[in-house]
Amino acid sequence: MSQPLQVNGGEGPSGGVLIVDFGAQYCQLIARRVRELGVYSRITVPERAMFTFAAMRPKAVILSGGPRSVYEHDAPKLDGAILQQGVPVLGICYGLQWMAQNLGGQVTPAQSGAEYGRTALEVIEPQGFLQGVQKNGIVWMSHGDKVSKLPPHFQVLAKSEPCPFAVVADPSRFFYGLQFHPEVAHTQDGQLMLANFVRNIAKCTADWDPGQIVERKIQAVKDLVTPTGEVVLGLSGGVDSSVAAVIIHRAIGNRLHCVFVDNGLLRKDERMGVEALFRDEYHMDLKVVDASERFLSQLKGVVDPEQKRKIIGKIFVDVFKSEASGIKNAKFLGQGTLYPDVIESVSAHGGATSTIKSHHNVGGLPKDLDMTLVEPLRDLFKDEVRAIGRQMGLPPALIDRQPFPGPGLSVRCLGEITQEKLFALRAADAIVREETEKGGHHHRLWQYFAVYVPQKTVGVKGDARVYEDVCMLRFVSSVDAMTADWEMLPIETMRRISSRILNEVKGFARVGLDISSKPPATIEWE
Repeated sequence: MSQPLQVNGGEGPSGGVLIVDFGAQYCQLIARRVRELGVYSRITVPERAMFTFAAMRPKAVILSGGPRSVYEHDAPKLDGAILQQGVPVLGICYGLQWMAQNLGGQVTPAQSGAEYGRTALEVIEPQGFLQGVQKNGIVWMSHGDKVSKLPPHFQVLAKSEPCPFAVVADPSRFFYGLQFHPEVAHTQDGQLMLANFVRNIAKCTADWDPGQIVERKIQAVKDLVTPTGEVVLGLSGGVDSSVAAVIIHRAIGNRLHCVFVDNGLLRKDERMGVEALFRDEYHMDLKVVDASERFLSQLKGVVDPEQKRKIIGKIFVDVFKSEASGIKNAKFLGQGTLYPDVIESVSAHGGATSTIKSHHNVGGLPKDLDMTLVEPLRDLFKDEVRAIGRQMGLPPALIDRQPFPGPGLSVRCLGEITQEKLFALRAADAIVREETEKGGHHHRLWQYFAVYVPQKTVGVKGDARVYEDVCMLRFVSSVDAMTADWEMLPIETMRRISSRILNEVKGFARVGLDISSKPPATIEWE
């Protein structure tokens, strides 16, 4: 059975912050915020918390939020010994409630039901944990229960109208709790609160720099791959697989065999660009497999997005198995899996997080696949991967390239996938990219693309009435894809994009703009 590479050389660096995942959908966001402070963070599930604590020896613990109620019989179980380790502990939402209950407080359902959204916060003690936080700010609430009785020795640091115990603490034992979420962008001064806890209270050293861990990751690959072992890697040409390929190539040289699969779902000129860079410039062993007919034939008639992803994932695995069978000693499968890929596909580290969607590179690997996974980026966020890429000297055009989903245009082509729809979508997407990049607007965007919506609408082209589909435009800004805001380009650029699509691309009678943020929407449409 495949085994993932522990990219930090085992258990990762000692010290830092251990985050216990109670099933919070954005537990990874807490980890990301801590890393933004230059401090290493690692996530574990409640059942393994004490084991991981002993291995990691963190300087602080953060207990995440979660969807359950602490008084339910099947609520996540955490050993109360975590509170007896002599390190500062911060409980967020459910984490606060668990801590309060275990220390002698009381947790009950919120009187007004679920409290969700922006809430005014009144700071009572503007010192220590709340040092520098504005006295009357806005925080983001998302909870159905609340602490109705504080444990002994706890004091109130801040309150809100619906929540009298919004920020509480027992400074003598370095216990702190928040009933809101400091990790989300909606909370003003949320990062400052985390900085006060991590840097000032826990005294964590700011020594986490992803750009300086290249050699450790290269060595980790050397340690995993046997001296005669060969690695097969699915190279998409995106940032993740490209950085992973360069790391593995530096570790084992020509024992890396890259496979680029043309699945018929690529953007314009995608295949040509990958061949030019990796085969001609980086001199990697690259094989291009044209499997477009195979993919499209098996996707014929399929409209369910999750089924599309599973079909695409299975074919990818089959292609890799087929290619690997022709390579002697190919017992390793390289992938560019990232931390966000893991949380959105399976519960983070086995936790209770709800599945959003599957990714072709982290799900669907059969148990009989006799290959060990080599995933040097599995514990990193996208911007951290870019930092590593820059450190290794990869070209800016590649490092700053917008993310492109593994299933390709299939998740941007709603309904059944056909050659005609793909042709129109590919052309529209090329226009969106060309006009966005020509104006330099891409530098402030995370992604920018077109979506094919098979909804017939009436239009007029020339003097004739047409009945064609809708092209939606999607522009989003983000840091790590965990949350995202919709964006809009200057009116003249938008007008030019719309005009070109309607005049140059057959199949669309209307162009629209997606103005949905994540959450509640996702970045991709499927």
